[in-house]
Amino acid sequence: MCFPSLHRRSLGCLLFSLLLLNPAIQAENRLLIGAGDPWPPYVDPDLPNQGVAVEIVTAALATQGLDLEWQNMPWANAMYGVRDVEYDVLVGAWYTEERSEFLRYSEPYIDNDVRIIMRADDAFEFRDVSDLAGKRIGTVLGYGYGDDFNRADNYIPEPAVNLVTNVRRLLRYSIDLTLEDELVARYLLNEIDPELLEDIRFSEVPVMSNSLHLAVGRAHPDADFIIDSFNVGLQAIRDSGEFDAILAAHDLDGSGQ
Repeated sequence: MCFPSLHRRSLGCLLFSLLLLNPAIQAENRLLIGAGDPWPPYVDPDLPNQGVAVEIVTAALATQGLDLEWQNMPWANAMYGVRDVEYDVLVGAWYTEERSEFLRYSEPYIDNDVRIIMRADDAFEFRDVSDLAGKRIGTVLGYGYGDDFNRADNYIPEPAVNLVTNVRRLLRYSIDLTLEDELVARYLLNEIDPELLEDIRFSEVPVMSNSLHLAVGRAHPDADFIIDSFNVGLQAIRDSGEFDAILAAHDLDGSGQ
């Protein structure tokens, strides 16, 4: 019962062997608990199938006989809960060097462009992190924005619990800038207060182009198995066309292919 594709045969045989050798995975660990915070359109309990990222991860894991239950919580709680093996997986996580010390990452499955958000009447133009010198920048607690941004020490971080709070602080002049994946920002603001979109603009140059990954705590006893299972399943749903169908159902293009 090994996988038929030649380039995945060895990995498929390994995974099947692991299933045979580890009854705990077959029984007790069949259900994986995923954790994260609302981040539409990627992750959100109010969206169809809880968002495009949850749907992709669920479909990929299902091809390998694993079920996913996603739990909504603040991002920092989710990230450190996965690190401490309170939960099994982060459904959608960006890679950073700091996080890689305690998380294992899957292959990427969706691409993101994080851009600086400024007031519409602000003449500021972003080219690279050196332009952020002295700026008060609204961040979200626990979020990673890429290693270049995270390592920079020329700006003043002003953490908040979510993007909408940061945009409102921005428009009150409590902070100078904030940042977020543009698709996420437009979606959230359009849902909560569309008028906010009229008062902001996005940098043409992204702060970071990154990808979403499934992530598992390095301390998890089945970390390798879960990551390998997802990677094989992701390729399977790409090959079958299910991946593209999920993106289309959420009105997204083929990013992350």
